[in-house]
Amino acid sequence: MAEYAPVGTLTRGVPLAGRHEELRVLAELQAGVRDGMSAALILYGEAGIGKTRLLDHLAETSTDLRVVRTAGVESEARLGFAALHRLLQPFLGGLEALPPPQREALGSAFGLLGGPPADRYLVGMATLTLLADASAIQPLLCLVDDVQWLDRESCDALAFVGRRLGADAVGLVIAGREGLFASEAFDGFGTLSVRGLNDVDAHELLGRNVAGRLDVVVADRVVADSGGNPLALIETANALTPAHLAGQAPLLEPLPVGSRLENHFGRLIHSLPQQTQTFLIVLSVVPQGDMPLLWRAAGELGIPAEAVDAAVSAGIIDDHDLIEFRHPLIRSAVYRGADAAERRRVHAALAAASDPVRSPEHRAWHRAKATIGLDDAVADELNAASELAGARGGYATRAALLARAAELSVTDRAVRLVEAARAHLLLGDPATAQRMLEQAEPLVAAGDPTLRARALHAKATTDIYFERVVGSLSLLVAAADMVATTDPALARNMLVEGLLASLFGDHGTIAPAEFGRVVLSSPAMRISVPTGTDLLLQGFALRLDGGYASAAPVLHKALETLGREGDVVVHAARPAVLALYASQEVWDEVGGDETVGLLEAQQRASGALGALGLTLVCRASCELRAGRFEVATASLDEAEILCAVIGEQSPGAAYRVELLSWQGQEAEARAAADLLVRDWEAPHAHGGLGHWARNCLTVLELGLGRYADAAAYAGSAFASDIPAVTARAAPDLLEAAVRCGDEHTAKEALRLLEERAPLAGTPWALGLLARCRGLMSDGDDAEVFYQESVAQLGRTHVRTDLARTHLLYGEWLRRRRRRADARVQLRIAHEMFVSMGAAAFAERTRLELLATGESARRRTVQTTYDLTPQERRIAVLAAEGATNGEIATRLFITQSTVEYHLNKVFRKLAITSRRQLRKVLQEQG
Repeated sequence: MAEYAPVGTLTRGVPLAGRHEELRVLAELQAGVRDGMSAALILYGEAGIGKTRLLDHLAETSTDLRVVRTAGVESEARLGFAALHRLLQPFLGGLEALPPPQREALGSAFGLLGGPPADRYLVGMATLTLLADASAIQPLLCLVDDVQWLDRESCDALAFVGRRLGADAVGLVIAGREGLFASEAFDGFGTLSVRGLNDVDAHELLGRNVAGRLDVVVADRVVADSGGNPLALIETANALTPAHLAGQAPLLEPLPVGSRLENHFGRLIHSLPQQTQTFLIVLSVVPQGDMPLLWRAAGELGIPAEAVDAAVSAGIIDDHDLIEFRHPLIRSAVYRGADAAERRRVHAALAAASDPVRSPEHRAWHRAKATIGLDDAVADELNAASELAGARGGYATRAALLARAAELSVTDRAVRLVEAARAHLLLGDPATAQRMLEQAEPLVAAGDPTLRARALHAKATTDIYFERVVGSLSLLVAAADMVATTDPALARNMLVEGLLASLFGDHGTIAPAEFGRVVLSSPAMRISVPTGTDLLLQGFALRLDGGYASAAPVLHKALETLGREGDVVVHAARPAVLALYASQEVWDEVGGDETVGLLEAQQRASGALGALGLTLVCRASCELRAGRFEVATASLDEAEILCAVIGEQSPGAAYRVELLSWQGQEAEARAAADLLVRDWEAPHAHGGLGHWARNCLTVLELGLGRYADAAAYAGSAFASDIPAVTARAAPDLLEAAVRCGDEHTAKEALRLLEERAPLAGTPWALGLLARCRGLMSDGDDAEVFYQESVAQLGRTHVRTDLARTHLLYGEWLRRRRRRADARVQLRIAHEMFVSMGAAAFAERTRLELLATGESARRRTVQTTYDLTPQERRIAVLAAEGATNGEIATRLFITQSTVEYHLNKVFRKLAITSRRQLRKVLQEQG
């Protein structure tokens, strides 16, 4: 039997007519759950088409499974976590056993625990863990009806669960009315479109519901007009007289199908006594299963218990014991068909019946629904409730409450509109945020500087969302200036966003050097104890202002601070990106690796999945320069999987191009790079990011020995003078220019390296400088430089650059006719490139070895690409020594799923132990 909120239907227990394909799909899902495998499925179709009946059938035929179910309620759609709380009610006894971050998040979301706002992804993970733990005792089936009325937070959590289910005996089946919910929110779920019955099955269902004679012509008309909609067929059978059904009276009125079906229920409801109608309105608004609230509100309205009798007699409610509508469509018909004044009276009663301590958001929302015109008292209550909603992570609820508060406000409308816009930005809904900012604009002008700053900040964020990067920088600078003395932390936050806009190419309104001076002169930068992020902001501002000598030590200190302490705002992705840029700008791979590693660990521990995706991409970049392409691939794969789970686009496209370039996959790398350049350099978009793609293609061209093309790509990136971009392009440009005989360009690149590498002072910087000096030397001095480069780069993690130095040194030795010495360097380079999986450079090195007279056969670079992205990531973590539990925690999946995928990895690689797995991955880079 289903637990908690069972949903009433017309024909519970009666065999279904037809539905053979639908029943086959559901039976396969049941079988999979019984066998210990998970499944997530969404049913969609028009009202009355039979979705709820299919859920009933699934529950009725799953007596060996534990079945829990709930349904969305239209009046609750703006009250965060309401549906999720009902669904998880039977499992909350397991709350204490959850890992602390998950326990705190779910407890905060449900108002059971205090603490910071619940991270929505951690709430999803906690939900997954609770369901997986329950399924270990008995296979579990979760059924959710009327998803179109679910609150946003519950939808997000269920979507997360559906995408992360794996080898757990959990089935999640969601049903919704087609066209009324965002189906893309459930991307990754299986889908089942429920359509009308075919004519044969429709005739059968109609016949079951007609006790007397049914004329064939009448039956054909009813079946044709209904389009096979089961509810329409049944309601028609109930609505027509025996004379109509027997063909003895004409069928003049339109039959109750489509939108007329709801009107049909409306007419039936309006025929009932007034107190019964009012009781039904209360029932349509009350959360399913909350009988105490239902009867308290009825008492407020003076409705006696006997009012239910007429609704039961009319077939609106199933029975007195289960006070629930016999079909979800009736709930909608009751509420939408009610008189507006009567609805307000019901909401006022529900507000009075709601506990102001336990249910402040419900109470405030009902008061608002009962209010006409402006009312500051109600607006204040909504505002207070929005703070409570935000405190527990109910950002969609907060946004809705603030928007309604703004509508009712006399005095604080501008503030509430701006805060509602900011709440919608947190939800990833920039379109609504923009509309609210437009409403607020004429009111904000008269507001205080902090309000104006927050409005400008929100507008800049919406512009960036819509890829209108050009212009956002000036908004951020203006906003930061307004609060530089009153709220310096907020001002610095805005300037960090401005820094990213500047680095990513917004030079249309404020030049980089000017922005650097703005930052350095801001009162907000007068900090006694700066954080790592503060130091990154200062360091990059110095660099943009032209002071590399003063910027380098600050950027080193920023990396040291972040690598030691992490970031105070672990849910922010910006520090990882800026740390990656800084590590490239001052050639400090150790600081970059440590910082990104610590930020990744912090974000995993706190469940900050929104930031973790971008941090994983930064981790992939660190692994790429270290030559660990398999680990880089696994990080990029995990970022893509994670972003898909949380419904965001993966930010790793540039590093996927770099990976493809190193692997020598020419066609794929060019296609991906062309797409990036086109998108990033579109009008008003992220113009500066196009140079990242060009730097990646430079690697490809150098590996293929196409030096003119490499010089063109690197030259464009070098000329941009964007921090990190230019530092990376300089040694590549110099190599390509030397090979092309372009002495002027080579000298320009060398001049920059000779100026900056000693100031950076790291082995990576000095190793690159020595290599470039070797390339520029004609005589025996070149060998000294190459040997110094090998020595310096040998002290770093940057195996890609070390291998390239061995290659260039070997090429130089061969041209000096020192073939034996050349073979030594080229063999080292070849072995390194092959072990990494750098196919193009490996082939370039092999050809050089052949030129020395050595017989060097072409070696295929082996990879584990027969593994899926999920399998590859699990394999890498297992090879690093992580336990199944640790892997599950890191990847936000369950231990059962880890075990399932790891077994598949072992079978595919023909191994039987983790020691063998470690060896295979080491052999493949």
